[in-house]
Amino acid sequence: MLLIRCSVCKNKLWKYNKIGNGEVLICHKDRITRIYEITNSEGRVSCTCGNEIGIDKGDFIKMIAKGFVYSGTKSSR
Repeated sequence: MLLIRCSVCKNKLWKYNKIGNGEVLICHKDRITRIYEITNSEGRVSCTCGNEIGIDKGDFIKMIAKGFVYSGTKSSR
């Protein structure tokens, strides 16, 4: 389970169940277990501080690499 945080203000954004090794390039919405603080307008997913985290593509969010940091462990299923 990964905890995704804003890279600017370090606010918690959501908890994500990452399956497999590798970078967090997209987040599937069905694997997000808890949402803390995000705003979603015009297809852009942002932190409440205004930092852009990703782009909403329907079933998943395409992440912007410099917009977030994460901690936790990845599942190797």
